[in-house]
Amino acid sequence: MLDQDPLFKNNILETIIDSAYEWIVVVDHEGIVRYMNKTYCEFLDENPKYVVGKHVTKVIENTRMHKDVLQGKVEIADLQFIRGNYMIANRIPILNEGKVIGAVGTVIFRDTEQWKRMNSHIKALLHELNFYKKEWEEINGATYTLNDFAGTSAEVQKVKKHVKNIASGDLSVLIRGESGTGKELLAHSIHQLSERSGKPFIKLNCGAVPEHLFESELFGYSEGAFTGAKKGGKLGKFQLADGGTLFLDEIGDLPQSMQIKLLRVLQEKEVEPVGAVQPQKVNVRVIAATNRSLEELINENKFREDLFYRINVLQIQIPPLRERKEDIWPLAENFIQLNCAETGKRILSIDQDVKEAFLEYSWPGNARELKNFVEAGIQLTHSDRLSLDVFPDFLKEKLGINKKQMTLKEHLQETEKNVIAYYLEKMNGDIMQVAKHLGIGKTNLYDKIKKYNIR
Repeated sequence: MLDQDPLFKNNILETIIDSAYEWIVVVDHEGIVRYMNKTYCEFLDENPKYVVGKHVTKVIENTRMHKDVLQGKVEIADLQFIRGNYMIANRIPILNEGKVIGAVGTVIFRDTEQWKRMNSHIKALLHELNFYKKEWEEINGATYTLNDFAGTSAEVQKVKKHVKNIASGDLSVLIRGESGTGKELLAHSIHQLSERSGKPFIKLNCGAVPEHLFESELFGYSEGAFTGAKKGGKLGKFQLADGGTLFLDEIGDLPQSMQIKLLRVLQEKEVEPVGAVQPQKVNVRVIAATNRSLEELINENKFREDLFYRINVLQIQIPPLRERKEDIWPLAENFIQLNCAETGKRILSIDQDVKEAFLEYSWPGNARELKNFVEAGIQLTHSDRLSLDVFPDFLKEKLGINKKQMTLKEHLQETEKNVIAYYLEKMNGDIMQVAKHLGIGKTNLYDKIKKYNIR
């Protein structure tokens, strides 16, 4: 039978592969090309007869067919730049009795227009996804997750574990910690991990609302409740959070006149809007946060003890940054990455004295203060390097860096370093132009760049 003829089978197989949508190349264990289909050869402008026997690096630019794949590593959907376009390449090792004897590579999107059409389609989908994501965040309110609570210390891991343990359920939570430690972030995380994550997350800063507006802010009001009331009334934070979570930040600042009313809502699970005749049932989980000692406020008769016990069913204590020094630099690196992504700046290196100064400082403002320091440094640097001299004087004073203790030689060296870095940035790294402008030789300039580690 004709279909049993090996030559006939090989011809059919070669025809199928040559007309395949993908480009295909096969190499042996040394990276020597053993086969390349016709369409790939045509794109590379190579003669199929002369491709076989050449090393793959002599045939395909930027190829990786001779690297990790020949160590048994599978590479899927890797971007490869070929002849002015990015292609998507797959590389699969060929095994025989557990030993790598070669590899097969395939490339898709062989047509620039084809790639552009797919790229446009993906971008359109991403825009649509971002639109709905933004709309959801506006409705839901919770934007942070537990992954945003950065740190490597045992204390941070303990806090994260505790959050995961208490997230489920409806019990009230009290988050305690100094200003800037990330209390709101954890409140978001608890909501995101709870069964209420599909419902609203509403927040209210108790220290930011005038006392006479508190009742209407929390419980809302009905139409005609007072002069200037909106037609149809207004929903309060509790009604907006119905089914979800209400985060009461700085609850230690809650006016005493409101404490008894909040206690009643938590006990009865119903609110009575200003001017309403009938109360309304609500299903809300309350998460409260404070940087003040509620026990001291209780002793001073400024906070109700019964309300304290009602909100303090579950408690999370966030230790200050000065008590977990090992988290300082991981947090700083996280803020650097986030700020660079937002501003488009690039930080490729950080001086060791920056790290040392950060670790020695006590950070009374905790993570928030650290974030401000990082953002100031990135904003003021004129290069891709973060050094102490780019920080404002008042920040350097906080870090304990006293420039008056510097010698005259150190002052001169610092000035020289800043001037060179400035002109390198201004003149786009043109060594000849910078050297001419500064009136020094090119070799001398190179020596100074190396001396001051200017990049």
